[in-house]
Amino acid sequence: MESSTGEKPVGDLEMAHTNSSPNETKNEFPTGKKLFLILLSNALAMFLVALDRTIIATAVPHISDQFHSLNDIGWYASSYLITSCATQLIWGRIYTFYNVKYVYLAAVGLFEVGSVVCGAAPSSDTFIVGRAIAGLGSSGIFSGSMILITHVVPLHKRPMFVGMIGSIFGISSIIAPLLGGAFTDKVTWRWCFYINIPIGVVAGIVLAIFLRLPSPTTSASISKQITRLDPFGTLVFLPGIVCLLLTLQWGGSTYPWNDGRIIALFVVAGILLIIFVCIQIWRQEDATVPPRIIIQRSIACSALYSFFLGGTMISLIYFLPLWFQAIKGATPLHSGIDNLPLVLSLVVATIIVGAVITNTGYYNPWMFACSTFMSIGAGLITTFKTDTSSAKWIGYQVIFGLGLGMGMQQAGLAAQAVLSKKDVSTGVSIMFFAQSLGGALFICIGQAVFSNNLTQSLGKISGIDTEIILKAGATGLRHIVPGVLLPMVLSSYNTALSKAFIVALAAACFSIVSAIGVEWKNVKGLEHGGPSPENVPETPTEVV
Repeated sequence: MESSTGEKPVGDLEMAHTNSSPNETKNEFPTGKKLFLILLSNALAMFLVALDRTIIATAVPHISDQFHSLNDIGWYASSYLITSCATQLIWGRIYTFYNVKYVYLAAVGLFEVGSVVCGAAPSSDTFIVGRAIAGLGSSGIFSGSMILITHVVPLHKRPMFVGMIGSIFGISSIIAPLLGGAFTDKVTWRWCFYINIPIGVVAGIVLAIFLRLPSPTTSASISKQITRLDPFGTLVFLPGIVCLLLTLQWGGSTYPWNDGRIIALFVVAGILLIIFVCIQIWRQEDATVPPRIIIQRSIACSALYSFFLGGTMISLIYFLPLWFQAIKGATPLHSGIDNLPLVLSLVVATIIVGAVITNTGYYNPWMFACSTFMSIGAGLITTFKTDTSSAKWIGYQVIFGLGLGMGMQQAGLAAQAVLSKKDVSTGVSIMFFAQSLGGALFICIGQAVFSNNLTQSLGKISGIDTEIILKAGATGLRHIVPGVLLPMVLSSYNTALSKAFIVALAAACFSIVSAIGVEWKNVKGLEHGGPSPENVPETPTEVV
Protein backbone atom coordinates (compact mmCIF):
# COMPACT_ATOMS: atom_id res chain seq x y z
CA MET A 1 0.00 0.00 0.00
CA GLU A 2 1.27 3.48 -0.88
CA SER A 3 0.69 6.79 0.79
CA SER A 4 -0.77 9.80 -0.95
CA THR A 5 2.73 10.99 -1.71
CA GLY A 6 3.45 7.85 -3.66
CA GLU A 7 5.93 6.59 -1.09
CA LYS A 8 5.74 3.28 0.74
CA PRO A 9 5.00 3.44 4.45
CA VAL A 10 7.84 2.64 6.81
CA GLY A 11 6.31 -0.73 7.63
CA ASP A 12 6.36 -1.75 3.98
CA LEU A 13 9.94 -0.62 3.64
CA GLU A 14 10.97 -2.72 6.60
CA MET A 15 9.18 -5.75 5.21
CA ALA A 16 10.76 -5.30 1.79
CA HIS A 17 14.25 -5.26 3.23
CA THR A 18 14.03 -7.82 5.99
CA ASN A 19 16.60 -9.96 4.21
CA SER A 20 19.14 -7.18 3.81
CA SER A 21 22.22 -7.01 5.97
CA PRO A 22 23.17 -3.72 7.56
CA ASN A 23 26.08 -3.64 5.16
CA GLU A 24 24.04 -3.95 1.96
CA THR A 25 22.37 -1.39 -0.24
CA LYS A 26 18.67 -1.69 -0.98
CA ASN A 27 18.94 -3.35 -4.36
CA GLU A 28 17.71 -6.70 -5.61
CA PHE A 29 20.11 -9.58 -6.15
CA PRO A 30 20.15 -11.61 -9.39
CA THR A 31 18.61 -15.07 -9.25
CA GLY A 32 18.26 -18.23 -11.33
CA LYS A 33 20.27 -18.70 -14.51
CA LYS A 34 21.55 -15.14 -14.39
CA LEU A 35 23.08 -15.65 -10.94
CA PHE A 36 24.47 -19.03 -11.99
CA LEU A 37 26.23 -17.58 -15.04
CA ILE A 38 27.66 -14.67 -13.04
CA LEU A 39 29.01 -16.92 -10.29
CA LEU A 40 30.34 -19.46 -12.80
CA SER A 41 32.22 -16.75 -14.68
CA ASN A 42 33.56 -15.37 -11.43
CA ALA A 43 34.73 -18.85 -10.41
CA LEU A 44 36.42 -19.38 -13.79
CA ALA A 45 38.34 -16.13 -13.43
CA MET A 46 39.49 -17.11 -9.93
CA PHE A 47 40.41 -20.58 -11.21
CA LEU A 48 42.68 -19.10 -13.87
CA VAL A 49 44.37 -16.72 -11.45
CA ALA A 50 45.08 -19.45 -8.89
CA LEU A 51 46.22 -21.74 -11.69
CA ASP A 52 48.64 -19.14 -13.01
CA ARG A 53 50.42 -18.83 -9.67
CA THR A 54 51.95 -22.30 -9.73
CA ILE A 55 51.39 -23.75 -13.21
CA ILE A 56 54.89 -22.81 -14.35
CA ALA A 57 56.53 -24.85 -11.57
CA THR A 58 57.00 -27.87 -13.85
CA ALA A 59 57.46 -25.78 -17.01
CA VAL A 60 60.34 -23.57 -15.82
CA PRO A 61 63.12 -25.99 -16.91
CA HIS A 62 61.76 -26.09 -20.46
CA ILE A 63 61.24 -22.32 -20.56
CA SER A 64 64.78 -21.61 -19.39
CA ASP A 65 66.15 -24.17 -21.88
CA GLN A 66 64.36 -22.51 -24.80
CA PHE A 67 65.38 -18.99 -23.80
CA HIS A 68 68.84 -20.03 -22.50
CA SER A 69 68.00 -18.02 -19.41
CA LEU A 70 68.95 -20.06 -16.36
CA ASN A 71 69.79 -16.89 -14.44
CA ASP A 72 66.28 -15.48 -15.01
CA ILE A 73 64.39 -18.38 -13.43
CA GLY A 74 63.88 -16.54 -10.16
CA TRP A 75 62.17 -13.67 -11.97
CA TYR A 76 59.58 -15.94 -13.59
CA ALA A 77 57.86 -16.36 -10.23
CA SER A 78 58.90 -13.17 -8.42
CA SER A 79 57.76 -10.77 -11.17
CA TYR A 80 54.23 -12.17 -10.83
CA LEU A 81 54.34 -12.20 -7.04
CA ILE A 82 55.68 -8.65 -6.73
CA THR A 83 53.06 -6.96 -8.91
CA SER A 84 50.26 -9.09 -7.47
CA CYS A 85 51.08 -8.37 -3.85
CA ALA A 86 52.16 -4.74 -4.31
CA THR A 87 48.94 -3.64 -6.01
CA GLN A 88 46.43 -5.54 -3.87
CA LEU A 89 45.53 -2.62 -1.61
CA ILE A 90 45.38 -0.19 -4.54
CA TRP A 91 42.81 -2.37 -6.29
CA GLY A 92 40.72 -2.25 -3.13
CA ARG A 93 40.73 1.53 -3.27
CA ILE A 94 39.71 1.54 -6.93
CA TYR A 95 36.85 -0.89 -6.25
CA THR A 96 35.63 1.44 -3.51
CA PHE A 97 35.08 4.45 -5.77
CA TYR A 98 34.31 2.97 -9.19
CA ASN A 99 31.83 0.50 -10.64
CA VAL A 100 32.85 -2.98 -9.52
CA LYS A 101 31.81 -4.53 -12.82
CA TYR A 102 34.07 -2.38 -14.98
CA VAL A 103 37.00 -2.54 -12.58
CA TYR A 104 36.71 -6.33 -12.44
CA LEU A 105 36.56 -6.59 -16.23
CA ALA A 106 39.62 -4.34 -16.46
CA ALA A 107 41.47 -6.70 -14.11
CA VAL A 108 40.44 -9.69 -16.24
CA GLY A 109 41.62 -7.80 -19.33
CA LEU A 110 45.03 -7.09 -17.80
CA PHE A 111 45.39 -10.73 -16.81
CA GLU A 112 44.52 -11.83 -20.34
CA VAL A 113 47.05 -9.41 -21.86
CA GLY A 114 49.73 -10.79 -19.56
CA SER A 115 48.82 -14.35 -20.56
CA VAL A 116 49.07 -13.49 -24.26
CA VAL A 117 52.47 -11.86 -23.77
CA CYS A 118 53.75 -14.88 -21.83
CA GLY A 119 52.43 -17.40 -24.34
CA ALA A 120 53.85 -15.58 -27.35
CA ALA A 121 57.05 -14.37 -25.66
CA PRO A 122 60.07 -14.55 -28.02
CA SER A 123 62.55 -13.90 -25.21
CA SER A 124 63.02 -14.26 -21.47
CA ASP A 125 62.70 -10.50 -20.90
CA THR A 126 59.35 -10.41 -22.69
CA PHE A 127 58.17 -13.40 -20.69
CA ILE A 128 59.04 -11.64 -17.42
CA VAL A 129 57.12 -8.53 -18.52
CA GLY A 130 54.12 -10.72 -19.32
CA ARG A 131 54.28 -12.33 -15.90
CA ALA A 132 54.34 -8.89 -14.27
CA ILE A 133 51.28 -7.76 -16.25
CA ALA A 134 49.42 -10.96 -15.39
CA GLY A 135 50.28 -10.45 -11.71
CA LEU A 136 48.86 -6.95 -11.86
CA GLY A 137 45.57 -8.26 -13.24
CA SER A 138 45.47 -11.21 -10.86
CA SER A 139 45.48 -9.00 -7.77
CA GLY A 140 42.41 -7.19 -9.11
CA ILE A 141 40.65 -10.50 -9.75
CA PHE A 142 41.57 -11.86 -6.31
CA SER A 143 39.88 -9.13 -4.33
CA GLY A 144 37.28 -8.46 -7.03
CA SER A 145 35.97 -12.02 -6.96
CA MET A 146 34.94 -11.65 -3.32
CA ILE A 147 33.71 -8.08 -3.73
CA LEU A 148 31.55 -9.20 -6.66
CA ILE A 149 29.91 -11.86 -4.48
CA THR A 150 28.88 -9.19 -1.97
CA HIS A 151 26.96 -7.46 -4.77
CA VAL A 152 25.13 -10.50 -6.15
CA VAL A 153 24.53 -12.71 -3.09
CA PRO A 154 22.86 -11.68 0.22
CA LEU A 155 25.03 -11.95 3.31
CA HIS A 156 23.32 -15.00 4.83
CA LYS A 157 23.98 -17.03 1.65
CA ARG A 158 27.56 -15.87 1.05
CA PRO A 159 29.40 -18.44 3.19
CA MET A 160 28.37 -21.24 0.82
CA PHE A 161 29.49 -19.38 -2.30
CA VAL A 162 32.63 -18.03 -0.66
CA GLY A 163 33.46 -21.59 0.36
CA MET A 164 33.07 -22.75 -3.23
CA ILE A 165 35.42 -20.01 -4.43
CA GLY A 166 37.88 -21.07 -1.75
CA SER A 167 37.72 -24.70 -2.85
CA ILE A 168 38.27 -23.67 -6.46
CA PHE A 169 41.31 -21.66 -5.39
CA GLY A 170 42.71 -24.61 -3.45
CA ILE A 171 42.07 -27.10 -6.24
CA SER A 172 43.62 -24.98 -8.98
CA SER A 173 46.65 -24.04 -6.87
CA ILE A 174 47.54 -27.68 -6.30
CA ILE A 175 46.59 -29.22 -9.67
CA ALA A 176 48.37 -26.43 -11.55
CA PRO A 177 51.73 -28.27 -11.60
CA LEU A 178 49.87 -31.31 -12.96
CA LEU A 179 48.48 -29.31 -15.86
CA GLY A 180 51.79 -27.54 -16.36
CA GLY A 181 53.60 -30.85 -16.61
CA ALA A 182 50.99 -32.26 -18.99
CA PHE A 183 51.10 -29.24 -21.31
CA THR A 184 54.90 -29.15 -21.25
CA ASP A 185 55.32 -32.85 -21.96
CA LYS A 186 52.48 -33.36 -24.44
CA VAL A 187 52.15 -30.02 -26.28
CA THR A 188 54.24 -26.98 -25.36
CA TRP A 189 54.83 -24.91 -22.23
CA ARG A 190 53.16 -21.97 -24.00
CA TRP A 191 49.77 -23.61 -23.46
CA CYS A 192 50.24 -23.03 -19.74
CA PHE A 193 49.29 -19.45 -20.64
CA TYR A 194 47.23 -19.84 -23.80
CA ILE A 195 44.68 -21.82 -21.78
CA ASN A 196 43.81 -18.59 -19.96
CA ILE A 197 42.72 -16.80 -23.12
CA PRO A 198 39.54 -18.64 -24.23
CA ILE A 199 38.32 -19.26 -20.68
CA GLY A 200 39.03 -15.68 -19.60
CA VAL A 201 37.36 -14.21 -22.68
CA VAL A 202 34.21 -16.28 -22.14
CA ALA A 203 34.08 -15.29 -18.46
CA GLY A 204 34.52 -11.62 -19.36
CA ILE A 205 31.79 -11.68 -22.02
CA VAL A 206 29.29 -13.37 -19.70
CA LEU A 207 29.95 -10.84 -16.94
CA ALA A 208 29.70 -7.94 -19.39
CA ILE A 209 26.28 -9.14 -20.57
CA PHE A 210 24.60 -10.37 -17.39
CA LEU A 211 26.18 -8.43 -14.52
CA ARG A 212 24.35 -5.27 -13.47
CA LEU A 213 25.91 -3.35 -10.61
CA PRO A 214 25.29 0.10 -9.15
CA SER A 215 27.86 2.81 -9.73
CA PRO A 216 28.92 4.91 -6.74
CA THR A 217 27.26 8.29 -7.13
CA THR A 218 29.83 11.06 -7.25
CA SER A 219 30.00 14.61 -8.49
CA ALA A 220 33.67 14.94 -7.57
CA SER A 221 36.06 16.52 -10.02
CA ILE A 222 38.86 14.55 -11.66
CA SER A 223 41.40 16.04 -9.25
CA LYS A 224 39.24 15.04 -6.26
CA GLN A 225 38.88 11.51 -7.61
CA ILE A 226 42.65 11.24 -7.99
CA THR A 227 43.08 12.52 -4.44
CA ARG A 228 40.72 9.80 -3.16
CA LEU A 229 43.01 7.17 -4.68
CA ASP A 230 45.79 8.33 -2.35
CA PRO A 231 48.52 9.10 -4.92
CA PHE A 232 51.06 10.06 -2.24
CA GLY A 233 50.54 6.81 -0.36
CA THR A 234 50.73 4.81 -3.58
CA LEU A 235 53.99 6.47 -4.63
CA VAL A 236 55.74 5.29 -1.47
CA PHE A 237 53.87 2.01 -0.91
CA LEU A 238 54.63 0.47 -4.32
CA PRO A 239 58.43 0.88 -4.18
CA GLY A 240 58.39 0.04 -0.47
CA ILE A 241 56.61 -3.28 -0.86
CA VAL A 242 58.64 -4.10 -3.99
CA CYS A 243 61.87 -3.57 -2.04
CA LEU A 244 60.54 -5.76 0.78
CA LEU A 245 59.53 -8.56 -1.59
CA LEU A 246 62.86 -8.39 -3.44
CA THR A 247 64.61 -8.67 -0.09
CA LEU A 248 62.62 -11.81 0.68
CA GLN A 249 63.12 -13.24 -2.82
CA TRP A 250 66.86 -12.62 -3.06
CA GLY A 251 67.97 -12.93 0.56
CA GLY A 252 69.75 -16.21 1.27
CA SER A 253 69.41 -17.49 -2.30
CA THR A 254 70.60 -14.99 -4.92
CA TYR A 255 72.64 -12.99 -2.38
CA PRO A 256 73.69 -13.66 1.23
CA TRP A 257 71.55 -11.99 3.89
CA ASN A 258 74.49 -9.81 4.91
CA ASP A 259 75.10 -8.61 1.34
CA GLY A 260 75.03 -4.83 0.95
CA ARG A 261 72.25 -4.99 -1.65
CA ILE A 262 69.96 -6.97 0.64
CA ILE A 263 70.64 -4.66 3.57
CA ALA A 264 70.02 -1.58 1.41
CA LEU A 265 66.75 -2.99 0.08
CA PHE A 266 65.60 -3.82 3.60
CA VAL A 267 66.43 -0.34 4.91
CA VAL A 268 64.73 1.40 1.97
CA ALA A 269 61.66 -0.82 2.37
CA GLY A 270 61.45 -0.02 6.07
CA ILE A 271 61.74 3.74 5.53
CA LEU A 272 59.18 3.83 2.71
CA LEU A 273 56.65 1.70 4.57
CA ILE A 274 56.98 3.85 7.68
CA ILE A 275 56.34 6.91 5.52
CA PHE A 276 53.32 5.10 4.04
CA VAL A 277 51.87 4.52 7.51
CA CYS A 278 52.35 8.21 8.34
CA ILE A 279 50.57 9.19 5.12
CA GLN A 280 47.66 6.89 5.99
CA ILE A 281 47.29 8.60 9.37
CA TRP A 282 47.47 12.01 7.70
CA ARG A 283 45.05 11.22 4.86
CA GLN A 284 42.43 9.46 7.04
CA GLU A 285 39.36 8.84 4.80
CA ASP A 286 41.36 9.51 1.63
CA ALA A 287 44.03 6.97 2.60
CA THR A 288 44.57 3.69 0.77
CA VAL A 289 43.87 2.00 4.10
CA PRO A 290 41.80 4.36 6.27
CA PRO A 291 43.05 4.02 9.87
CA ARG A 292 39.51 3.51 11.23
CA ILE A 293 39.28 0.31 9.16
CA ILE A 294 42.61 -1.29 10.00
CA ILE A 295 42.31 -0.55 13.73
CA GLN A 296 38.88 -2.18 13.84
CA ARG A 297 39.34 -5.23 16.05
CA SER A 298 38.01 -7.87 13.67
CA ILE A 299 39.81 -6.41 10.66
CA ALA A 300 43.20 -6.24 12.40
CA CYS A 301 42.91 -9.75 13.84
CA SER A 302 41.49 -11.24 10.63
CA ALA A 303 44.32 -9.70 8.62
CA LEU A 304 46.83 -11.25 11.00
CA TYR A 305 44.94 -14.54 10.74
CA SER A 306 45.13 -14.36 6.92
CA PHE A 307 48.84 -13.60 7.16
CA PHE A 308 49.58 -16.77 9.13
CA LEU A 309 47.12 -18.89 7.14
CA GLY A 310 48.78 -17.79 3.90
CA GLY A 311 52.18 -18.62 5.35
CA THR A 312 51.06 -22.11 6.38
CA MET A 313 49.26 -22.88 3.13
CA ILE A 314 51.93 -21.70 0.68
CA SER A 315 54.76 -23.31 2.66
CA LEU A 316 53.20 -26.77 2.62
CA ILE A 317 51.98 -26.48 -0.97
CA TYR A 318 55.58 -25.66 -1.94
CA PHE A 319 57.50 -28.19 0.16
CA LEU A 320 55.18 -31.23 0.07
CA PRO A 321 55.73 -31.91 -3.67
CA LEU A 322 59.45 -31.50 -3.02
CA TRP A 323 59.27 -34.22 -0.36
CA PHE A 324 57.48 -36.60 -2.73
CA GLN A 325 59.97 -35.93 -5.52
CA ALA A 326 63.12 -36.16 -3.41
CA ILE A 327 62.21 -38.84 -0.86
CA LYS A 328 59.71 -41.00 -2.76
CA GLY A 329 61.24 -40.49 -6.21
CA ALA A 330 58.00 -39.18 -7.71
CA THR A 331 57.97 -37.21 -10.94
CA PRO A 332 56.58 -33.65 -10.84
CA LEU A 333 53.37 -35.02 -12.34
CA HIS A 334 53.00 -37.81 -9.79
CA SER A 335 53.91 -35.55 -6.88
CA GLY A 336 50.87 -33.51 -7.83
CA ILE A 337 48.76 -36.66 -7.75
CA ASP A 338 50.17 -37.49 -4.32
CA ASN A 339 48.84 -34.11 -3.13
CA LEU A 340 45.26 -35.05 -4.02
CA PRO A 341 44.36 -36.06 -0.42
CA LEU A 342 45.02 -32.48 0.64
CA VAL A 343 43.02 -31.11 -2.30
CA LEU A 344 39.99 -33.33 -1.83
CA SER A 345 39.79 -32.80 1.93
CA LEU A 346 40.11 -29.04 1.42
CA VAL A 347 37.24 -29.05 -1.08
CA VAL A 348 35.01 -31.14 1.18
CA ALA A 349 35.70 -28.92 4.19
CA THR A 350 35.08 -25.62 2.39
CA ILE A 351 31.75 -26.76 0.99
CA ILE A 352 30.49 -28.33 4.23
CA VAL A 353 31.61 -25.42 6.41
CA GLY A 354 30.10 -22.93 3.98
CA ALA A 355 26.77 -24.74 4.24
CA VAL A 356 26.95 -24.88 8.03
CA ILE A 357 27.72 -21.16 8.34
CA THR A 358 24.86 -20.40 5.96
CA ASN A 359 22.51 -22.19 8.36
CA THR A 360 23.99 -21.17 11.73
CA GLY A 361 25.41 -17.73 10.91
CA TYR A 362 28.63 -18.10 12.94
CA TYR A 363 32.04 -18.18 11.26
CA ASN A 364 34.32 -17.68 14.31
CA PRO A 365 34.27 -21.32 15.51
CA TRP A 366 35.63 -22.44 12.17
CA MET A 367 38.62 -20.12 12.44
CA PHE A 368 39.60 -21.93 15.65
CA ALA A 369 38.86 -25.32 14.10
CA CYS A 370 40.97 -24.37 11.08
CA SER A 371 43.96 -23.38 13.21
CA THR A 372 43.64 -26.51 15.36
CA PHE A 373 43.41 -28.97 12.47
CA MET A 374 46.14 -27.18 10.51
CA SER A 375 48.45 -27.27 13.52
CA ILE A 376 47.79 -30.98 14.12
CA GLY A 377 48.20 -31.81 10.43
CA ALA A 378 51.35 -29.73 10.00
CA GLY A 379 52.76 -31.18 13.22
CA LEU A 380 52.21 -34.72 11.95
CA ILE A 381 53.77 -33.83 8.60
CA THR A 382 56.95 -32.73 10.39
CA THR A 383 57.34 -36.38 11.48
CA PHE A 384 57.75 -37.60 7.88
CA LYS A 385 60.60 -40.09 7.45
CA THR A 386 62.14 -41.63 4.36
CA ASP A 387 60.07 -44.77 4.99
CA THR A 388 56.78 -43.09 5.93
CA SER A 389 53.93 -45.23 4.64
CA SER A 390 51.31 -44.01 2.19
CA ALA A 391 48.62 -44.46 4.84
CA LYS A 392 50.36 -41.88 7.02
CA TRP A 393 51.16 -39.26 4.40
CA ILE A 394 47.64 -39.53 3.03
CA GLY A 395 46.04 -39.27 6.47
CA TYR A 396 48.22 -36.36 7.59
CA GLN A 397 47.40 -34.43 4.43
CA VAL A 398 43.70 -35.05 4.96
CA ILE A 399 43.87 -33.58 8.47
CA PHE A 400 45.74 -30.51 7.23
CA GLY A 401 43.45 -30.10 4.21
CA LEU A 402 40.33 -30.27 6.37
CA GLY A 403 41.73 -27.55 8.61
CA LEU A 404 42.71 -25.32 5.71
CA GLY A 405 39.28 -25.71 4.14
CA MET A 406 37.52 -24.81 7.39
CA GLY A 407 39.07 -21.37 7.69
CA MET A 408 40.34 -20.40 4.27
CA GLN A 409 37.58 -17.85 3.59
CA GLN A 410 36.52 -16.80 7.07
CA ALA A 411 38.70 -13.67 7.27
CA GLY A 412 37.04 -12.27 4.16
CA LEU A 413 33.63 -13.12 5.58
CA ALA A 414 34.53 -11.34 8.81
CA ALA A 415 35.36 -8.20 6.83
CA GLN A 416 31.96 -8.34 5.13
CA ALA A 417 30.19 -8.83 8.46
CA VAL A 418 31.75 -5.94 10.39
CA LEU A 419 32.24 -3.29 7.69
CA SER A 420 29.74 -1.10 5.88
CA LYS A 421 29.35 -2.00 2.25
CA LYS A 422 31.39 0.95 1.02
CA ASP A 423 34.34 -0.32 3.09
CA VAL A 424 34.09 -4.00 2.13
CA SER A 425 36.34 -3.53 -0.92
CA THR A 426 39.12 -2.19 1.26
CA GLY A 427 38.57 -4.84 3.93
CA VAL A 428 38.67 -7.75 1.49
CA SER A 429 41.79 -6.34 -0.20
CA ILE A 430 43.51 -6.11 3.18
CA MET A 431 42.82 -9.81 3.76
CA PHE A 432 44.20 -10.87 0.39
CA PHE A 433 47.23 -8.63 0.80
CA ALA A 434 47.95 -10.12 4.23
CA GLN A 435 47.57 -13.64 2.87
CA SER A 436 49.91 -12.94 -0.06
CA LEU A 437 52.48 -11.25 2.16
CA GLY A 438 52.35 -14.12 4.65
CA GLY A 439 52.91 -16.62 1.86
CA ALA A 440 55.86 -14.65 0.50
CA LEU A 441 57.46 -14.23 3.93
CA PHE A 442 57.06 -17.78 5.23
CA ILE A 443 58.09 -19.44 1.97
CA CYS A 444 61.33 -17.44 2.12
CA ILE A 445 61.87 -18.39 5.76
CA GLY A 446 61.13 -22.02 4.92
CA GLN A 447 63.49 -21.94 1.94
CA ALA A 448 66.28 -20.47 4.06
CA VAL A 449 65.75 -23.08 6.78
CA PHE A 450 65.65 -25.89 4.22
CA SER A 451 68.74 -24.73 2.31
CA ASN A 452 70.85 -24.13 5.41
CA ASN A 453 69.95 -27.47 7.00
CA LEU A 454 70.45 -29.39 3.76
CA THR A 455 73.84 -27.80 3.12
CA GLN A 456 75.03 -28.52 6.66
CA SER A 457 73.74 -32.08 6.61
CA LEU A 458 75.20 -32.94 3.21
CA GLY A 459 78.54 -31.47 4.26
CA LYS A 460 78.85 -34.22 6.86
CA ILE A 461 78.69 -36.98 4.21
CA SER A 462 82.10 -37.86 2.80
CA GLY A 463 82.36 -38.37 -0.94
CA ILE A 464 79.48 -35.99 -1.71
CA ASP A 465 79.77 -32.74 -3.69
CA THR A 466 77.13 -30.55 -2.08
CA GLU A 467 77.00 -28.05 -4.96
CA ILE A 468 76.30 -30.74 -7.54
CA ILE A 469 73.48 -32.20 -5.46
CA LEU A 470 71.89 -28.80 -4.88
CA LYS A 471 71.97 -28.01 -8.60
CA ALA A 472 70.56 -31.44 -9.50
CA GLY A 473 67.32 -30.69 -7.69
CA ALA A 474 64.91 -33.09 -6.05
CA THR A 475 64.20 -35.16 -9.18
CA GLY A 476 67.87 -35.61 -10.12
CA LEU A 477 69.16 -37.13 -6.89
CA ARG A 478 68.92 -40.76 -7.96
CA HIS A 479 70.78 -40.05 -11.20
CA ILE A 480 73.91 -38.53 -9.67
CA VAL A 481 74.24 -39.99 -6.17
CA PRO A 482 75.96 -43.39 -5.88
CA GLY A 483 73.62 -46.09 -4.61
CA VAL A 484 75.63 -46.70 -1.47
CA LEU A 485 75.36 -43.02 -0.46
CA LEU A 486 71.74 -42.47 -1.54
CA PRO A 487 70.13 -43.44 1.81
CA MET A 488 72.27 -40.89 3.66
CA VAL A 489 71.52 -38.16 1.11
CA LEU A 490 67.79 -38.89 1.28
CA SER A 491 67.96 -38.78 5.07
CA SER A 492 69.63 -35.35 4.85
CA TYR A 493 66.94 -34.15 2.45
CA ASN A 494 64.19 -35.47 4.73
CA THR A 495 65.68 -33.79 7.80
CA ALA A 496 65.96 -30.46 5.99
CA LEU A 497 62.39 -30.68 4.71
CA SER A 498 61.14 -31.55 8.20
CA LYS A 499 62.70 -28.32 9.46
CA ALA A 500 60.92 -26.42 6.67
CA PHE A 501 57.63 -28.06 7.67
CA ILE A 502 58.18 -26.72 11.20
CA VAL A 503 58.00 -23.19 9.73
CA ALA A 504 54.51 -24.00 8.42
CA LEU A 505 53.61 -25.49 11.81
CA ALA A 506 54.70 -22.30 13.59
CA ALA A 507 52.53 -20.17 11.30
CA ALA A 508 49.54 -22.45 11.93
CA CYS A 509 49.98 -22.18 15.69
CA PHE A 510 50.25 -18.38 15.58
CA SER A 511 46.98 -18.21 13.65
CA ILE A 512 45.15 -19.50 16.73
CA VAL A 513 46.20 -16.42 18.71
CA SER A 514 44.98 -14.00 16.03
CA ALA A 515 41.62 -15.79 15.77
CA ILE A 516 40.90 -14.99 19.43
CA GLY A 517 40.53 -11.29 18.67
CA VAL A 518 37.89 -11.65 15.95
CA GLU A 519 34.43 -10.48 17.09
CA TRP A 520 31.63 -13.01 17.28
CA LYS A 521 29.10 -11.96 14.66
CA ASN A 522 26.11 -13.90 13.41
CA VAL A 523 25.56 -13.07 9.75
CA LYS A 524 21.93 -14.17 10.06
CA GLY A 525 21.47 -11.92 13.08
CA LEU A 526 22.87 -8.98 11.14
CA GLU A 527 20.22 -9.42 8.49
CA HIS A 528 17.32 -9.21 10.89
CA GLY A 529 18.62 -6.02 12.41
CA GLY A 530 17.80 -4.11 9.26
CA PRO A 531 20.04 -1.54 7.64
CA SER A 532 21.47 1.09 9.93
CA PRO A 533 21.57 4.62 8.55
CA GLU A 534 25.31 5.01 8.87
CA ASN A 535 25.94 1.81 6.93
CA VAL A 536 23.68 2.47 3.97
CA PRO A 537 25.21 4.65 1.26
CA GLU A 538 23.12 6.78 -1.01
CA THR A 539 20.97 4.83 -3.43
CA PRO A 540 23.11 4.45 -6.55
CA THR A 541 22.11 4.51 -10.16
CA GLU A 542 22.10 1.12 -11.86
CA VAL A 543 24.26 0.89 -14.95
CA VAL A 544 25.16 -1.77 -17.46
